[in-house]
Order: sequence, then structure tokens, then C-alpha cells
Amino acid sequence: MRRRPATGRPPKLDDAQVEQVRTALEQGAQAHGFEADLWTLERVGLVVGRVTGVTLSRASVWRLLTGRLGWSLQRPERRAVERDESEIARWIAHEWPRIKRGR
Repeated sequence: MRRRPATGRPPKLDDAQVEQVRTALEQGAQAHGFEADLWTLERVGLVVGRVTGVTLSRASVWRLLTGRLGWSLQRPERRAVERDESEIARWIAHEWPRIKRGR
């Protein structure tokens, strides 16, 4: 039994282009002119187009990120930067019981 080459459409990006994209994405979104350092499928698609000249659909960008680059979905934490953990602990220990008793 001889091994056959894979059938189907060949990928739009070769291995060298995928590595160019990886290098570009690792620089961060702000390095490519975006205001926030956050990657979205649209932004990655724009960078892929700039770096390789190849236009990819959102689905193809997703397959590139998860399949060929091995990246996964990461959501930013929604937590205030000014958050003061010691003040929160104090409030829970002292103020919350007082408020709860007042019911």
C-alpha cells in the first residue's frame, strides 16, 4: 500500500509565510498600528494581508491561529486596574456585616 498525498485544496500560506505571520503577531497589535494590544480575527487578517499579500477569511484566520500556530482563544480579564484588594477585604469584614444586619 503506497501512501497518497493529501487531497483537497492546498493551504494558501506555506510554512515560511506562517512563520512570518507568527513573528509579526508576536510583536503585538500596537506594533502594527492598532490602538489596543489586543488581537481580533479582523486584525490578524489585516496583518496576514500586509505580511504575505494573501487575503484570508475569518474562518481561515481562525484555522491558521488554532491549527497551524497552535494558539488558543484568550479573553482579557475585566478587572479594574485601580482595584485595592486590602480595601475590599476591609469592606467585606467590617462594612458588609453592618449593612447586612441593618435589614
